[in-house]
Amino acid sequence: MRTSKINRMIGGGAAAAVFAGAIALSAGSAQAAGINGVTNCSAPGGKQEVGAVLGAVVGGLIGNKVGGRHPTGETVLGAAAGAAAGSAVGCQMQKGAARQYGQGATYTRGGYRLSSYVAPASYSKIGDTFVATRSVNLRAAPTTGSERVGSLRSGERFQALAHVRGSDWILVGQGGVGVGYVHEAYVQPDGYRYARY
Repeated sequence: MRTSKINRMIGGGAAAAVFAGAIALSAGSAQAAGINGVTNCSAPGGKQEVGAVLGAVVGGLIGNKVGGRHPTGETVLGAAAGAAAGSAVGCQMQKGAARQYGQGATYTRGGYRLSSYVAPASYSKIGDTFVATRSVNLRAAPTTGSERVGSLRSGERFQALAHVRGSDWILVGQGGVGVGYVHEAYVQPDGYRYARY
C-alpha cells in the first residue's frame, strides 16, 4: 500500500513537471505573440517564468498529495494554481527590481539611454562587463554627494556602458540603460583591461 502511494506521488510529480514545462512554453509563445499570459510581466526579467515553473511543480506535488480518488486531476489543478501564484510573485519581484534600477522612464543623452533619475555627463564608451571588487553604492550623478540609487554586491558583474570624461566614474548599465554611476576604485574589468580616453 505504501509503495503504491509513493508511485502515485512520483507520477503526480512528473505530471506537474510536464504541466509546468507546458505552461512555460505556451506562455513564452503567448508573450512573443503579444498576448498576456501567465509569464507576461510588464517589467523585464526572468523571475516570473521561474516563479511559474516552481509554483507549478510545488502546486502539482501538493495537489497530488491531498488528492483523493482523482490524484491526477488534483495534480493538474494544483500545478495550475501554483503556476499562477508563482507567476504573480515573480512579476512583483521583477517590478521591484525595475523600480530599484529605475527601468521605467528613460531619456537619451550623448547616445546613451539613461533612467529618468540619472544625471547626464560627457562619456567615453566602454561597453564591457565589469565586476564590483566590494559592495558599493550607485549614484544618480558622478559625485559621492549625489543621491544613492542602488548598489552593487561584491563580485557582482555589470555592464560598464561608459567612462565619465575627466573623472573616475563609470556609467553602470542594465539592459543597455544607464541606471547609475559607480566610482572606478571599487570595480574592475571582468578579465581584461579597457582603454580610458
